[in-house]
Amino acid sequence: MMKHLYFQGEDSSRPTLLLLHGTGGNEHDLVGLGKEIDSSANILSVRGNVLENGMPRFFKRLAEGVFDLEDLQARTEELKSFLDEAAQTYKFDRDQVVAIGYSNGANIAGNLLFEYKDVVKGAILHHPMVPRRGVEIPVMSGTPVFIGAGKNDFMCPAAESEELKDLLQNAGASVEMHWHEYGHQLTQSEVQAAKEWYKANF
Repeated sequence: MMKHLYFQGEDSSRPTLLLLHGTGGNEHDLVGLGKEIDSSANILSVRGNVLENGMPRFFKRLAEGVFDLEDLQARTEELKSFLDEAAQTYKFDRDQVVAIGYSNGANIAGNLLFEYKDVVKGAILHHPMVPRRGVEIPVMSGTPVFIGAGKNDFMCPAAESEELKDLLQNAGASVEMHWHEYGHQLTQSEVQAAKEWYKANF
């Protein structure tokens, strides 16, 4: 099982938001963000099961920006199984899940899309990298994806964000990119852009 928080939303017709924190974060970090995006949705906020120098993450890395691909695959499978179980436990519609991830959480959310067809209804990826290269991505018939990126993000270069957008679009996803002038931090303008995008799509 994965450590998590679950909040029952006020409106059962709304999606369930799957919240995935960045390195060193936990299941409390993005709850405010989730409520900002959709105040009446269910919230399932998960803590990564890997520790790096005491900091929770969703999968191991070999160095800054270098993923342990074997662990990434295993942890993505673990997250998908957890999501399937949680839908039964909390009785939410498994087909109505929108992933919202930041940094390391955005990377595992991206890999969910790379690994499994129709695994989520849509995704908001804040400062994601390309999770894996040279793999066949399932066909996404119009799956809406929002990517928030910083033009001066030293951890996640602009070219990386563009490459991820292209890979997802080529697989059939409907991708919207939002750029800001800053670095790896999550800015208010990015959150508001994600909220507007979410309202238009869900």
